[in-house]
Amino acid sequence: MHLHRYEKWWLTFGIGSLVLFLVIVGISAFHQGHQPPSSVKTINYEQIDKVAPFNEPGLRKVEGKDWDYELVVVASAFMYMPTEVEIPVGSTVKIIATTKDVVHGYGVAGTNINMMLEPGYVNEYVTTMDKTGEYLVVCNEYCGTGHHTMKMMYKVVDINE
Repeated sequence: MHLHRYEKWWLTFGIGSLVLFLVIVGISAFHQGHQPPSSVKTINYEQIDKVAPFNEPGLRKVEGKDWDYELVVVASAFMYMPTEVEIPVGSTVKIIATTKDVVHGYGVAGTNINMMLEPGYVNEYVTTMDKTGEYLVVCNEYCGTGHHTMKMMYKVVDINE
């Protein structure tokens, strides 16, 4: 079989690009430790209201951990619980979230916080709230007819003022 000179160039370019892509992904995944979030923690989504910490959603101060606060969030039909939280500026917050009915999104506008909440799984995300202001949390996964009304508000405040 005879391949034209230009076909050989394009095959070489294509295979070289594929090898380069796999090398970059391999270095990123194994050397730098970048991994997709895994749903290691599971929960019975039918019993969320009875299982700690989801039986009392909200913001709590914690001691002896790498974060200052834990924010427990439960998503359900077109609402988040709690609907509003006040977080001191500069604090590190661990967000622990799940849903009790269908797939919901959890995107905090103006930050890099973006999670997909699935029934039966617990998502966790640790972040530091560095800037004061109000941050709107929206559902960015279509969850039904009331999807557009699903929101929550972070109020990051300076407690010294």
